[in-house]
Amino acid sequence: MNSRALFFAAPLLLAGSALAHEFWLEPPRFQLKPGETVSLKLLVGESFTGKPWTTKASKVLRLVRYGPADSTDLTPLNPSETDTLRTAVQFTQPGTHLLALSSTDSFIELTGEQFTAYLREEGLDFVLRQRQQRGEQGKAARETYRRRAKALVQVGDPSAVPAAQDSACLRALGLPLELIPEQNPYRLAAGKALTVRVMRNGKPLKGAAVHIWQRQAAGQPTSHFTTHANQNGRILLRLSGPGPYLLATVDMGPAPASLRSRADWQSTRASLTFGGPVVSFQPSPKKH
Repeated sequence: MNSRALFFAAPLLLAGSALAHEFWLEPPRFQLKPGETVSLKLLVGESFTGKPWTTKASKVLRLVRYGPADSTDLTPLNPSETDTLRTAVQFTQPGTHLLALSSTDSFIELTGEQFTAYLREEGLDFVLRQRQQRGEQGKAARETYRRRAKALVQVGDPSAVPAAQDSACLRALGLPLELIPEQNPYRLAAGKALTVRVMRNGKPLKGAAVHIWQRQAAGQPTSHFTTHANQNGRILLRLSGPGPYLLATVDMGPAPASLRSRADWQSTRASLTFGGPVVSFQPSPKKH
């Protein structure tokens, strides 16, 4: 598996374009105490530094919390364009919880130069070759894009729940594009390897470029590197610190017939955020 270490994330070529920004879910803390209710942040930005993505409930196609023994559908019901998105999530049961958000489609048109730069930055060689073969490098591109973001939240001490009953974080949701860990990162020892699969509609996506960011402690610069999925769609990374971590990838293909009147291409951006291995955890104080 080839990887390229980039210890300082370079500015993206399309600064200011919505397509150049990563999108992710981030709770105030990735390790919580049972019973806590927190407001989930929906962020968009660069280098694992973001700002709020939207306040519109209508932009959320689906938002679900999956726990060790239950799930909660947090999707706004029949939202209007003026409804405000509410992201308060309660975590009652100990264990690792999976949060998954799917956005509605958005549309954008880029100049040929902008689109080519974007394809190169994201490693979308298939689309780049197709445009070159058709002589479309200078042609403007209409695109529809959607976002599929997941976050793993640890509630309580990992040892409080048997590993066999704590597999929500490994769950495949059958999304158009998703990143699925094959081990629970909160149960791994520091420095151990984590394998993650890139899946497109339930099948491994060979060669997908995956960006990985890790926030460092004590104000150190966020580290970043890019790797590519092997023939089975897997990437490998070592959890060298407490994190948090952000993994992101993008896939693109011709727009489906239902959207062809507005877009030539359809892209899906997927992300996965989580904290690092749990070294120590302070339980809630007992009430007397």
